[in-house]
This record gives sequence, structure tokens and C-alpha cells, in this order.
Amino acid sequence: MVYMTTPTNNRGIFFALAAAALYALSVPFGKRLLSSLSPAMLAGLLYVGAGMGMTILQAVTGKQRERQEIPLTKADLPYAVGMILLDIIAPILLMLGLKSTGPETTSLLNNFEIVATSVFALLFFGETISRKLWWGILLIFTASLLLAFDDSANLTFSGGAVLVLLATVCWGLENNLTRKMSAKDPIQIVVLKGWFSGIGSLIVALVSGTFVWVIGPFFLALLLGFVAYGLSIFLYVHAQRRLGAAKTSVFYAVAPFLAAGLSFFLYPVLPEWTFYPALGLMAFGAWLSARSNSSMTNPEVPDGQ
Repeated sequence: MVYMTTPTNNRGIFFALAAAALYALSVPFGKRLLSSLSPAMLAGLLYVGAGMGMTILQAVTGKQRERQEIPLTKADLPYAVGMILLDIIAPILLMLGLKSTGPETTSLLNNFEIVATSVFALLFFGETISRKLWWGILLIFTASLLLAFDDSANLTFSGGAVLVLLATVCWGLENNLTRKMSAKDPIQIVVLKGWFSGIGSLIVALVSGTFVWVIGPFFLALLLGFVAYGLSIFLYVHAQRRLGAAKTSVFYAVAPFLAAGLSFFLYPVLPEWTFYPALGLMAFGAWLSARSNSSMTNPEVPDGQ
């Protein structure tokens, strides 16, 4: 079977790549904001910013969008609850890890989301994984181990890197839960994710005593959330409904490389030597994963999408 290139698939690829480019902004600029905001507070503001922006877009598009999109129903509730809970846990873990880990390393470790998304898609949601994608997963897994080593001589792992990897595992499962709702109104999904996940994280910040009112970083975090999370998630959902969770995650994999490049520009500090072989393995793994897309069928794309 040959994976056919169609206008629907091309639109899905464009949406996935655009989502990746916007999300790439979150790590290097989030690192800057962590000097003023706690990890839980920053995570909450990023999602609230996404929710606020998408709420405005929802109001602007109004009835025209409602005629074109299918609203969420009670049947979607289990997936929505799981999505929200994972979107509270994952960004807090990511920001905790980013606080003690270089932004370029954190950016590359985000590629582990391919592994998590693809394995969850296979085990629980019946999506197909090709041989090339398996090889890509293996290379990305190996690169992630290299990046996670804090002391390669004593085989100890960086606590920050482990937290980042745990965040990607949460997002891998969340991607698949979102996929179950991807035929529904994407703006409604992002509004739901943004407000509830963001408020949940802010409650964590309040309870933990790390909520601090700093006007400049506060509003910058909301803006970053709207662009890097809100618009990115909106485009990602559109990509998923055309390509499926596993294939979308493959194209979305350019995000860590874009983020790593931006991190080098903003933070001109050389990383550990393990970063360079890991970068090569990660790039080759992502390339193999992308090539696997050309030989995969896509039975899950809804008719007319």
C-alpha cells in the first residue's frame, strides 16, 4: 500500500509544521520567563493565554464556525478530562525540568514525544507503526538517553532531563486522547484545554506558595501561551484529523530542532559533548520517521477532511 499525497494530506502536513514552528518558541522564551515566574505559574499562564486567545477567536468566527464544526458532546467527556489532567501535569514537569536544564537540551528531549505518541497510538488506539518509524523511535530513544546522562562515566541521569522526558510521555498520551476528539471543533478543544488546564496549574502555584504577581512577565507569558500553545494546538488538532496522531507527531518533530536553534541564538553557551552525537541521532531518527510516512496508509482520515 502506498501513502497517497492528496490536498487533504498536504494541508495536514502544513498544519503540523506550522504548529511545530509556533511551539518551538515556548522553550527558549519560557526559559527567560522562569527567572521571574515559578514553573507551575508559568505553565498555568501559558495555557490560560492559549484559552484567552482562542476564546476571542471563537467569538470572532461565531456562527460560521458553528455551522462547519461538530461540537463536543458528553461522549467526549472521558477524553476531555484525561486531556485536561495531562495538560496540567505535563507543562509543570517541563518547566521544572527546563529550570535546571539547558534550553537546547530540553528542546531536543521534546522529540521523545514521537516515541510516546506512537507507542500509545499502537497499544491503545490501533494505529499502525511502520518498520522505518520503529527504527526512528529507536534512534530517538537512544539520543534521549545520551541527553539525559548527567555523568556518562557513572551512568547517572540529570533530574531535569528526566522531568522533561516524563512531560513528553504525558503529552504522548494526551496527543492520543486529543486525537479521539479531533473531528470536533478544534477551537472548542483548545479553549477547554487552555482554561481548565491553565487554571489547574495556577491552583497548583497558589497551593504551593509560588504564585507571584510580576506584571511584565505575567503578560508576556499570556502572549507566549496564545502563540506557542493556543495557535499551535489549534493547528495540531487540524493536522491530526487529516493525518492521525502518529503521523502528525512525525511532522511536528521539527519543533525541537527549531527550538534548539533558537536557543543557541538566545543563549550562546556550548552544551555538553553528548549533545552533538545526540543531535545527529535525533535528526536521523526524525528523518527516518518522516520517510516512514511515505509508505504508510492513513485509514483514519475522516471522509471530506
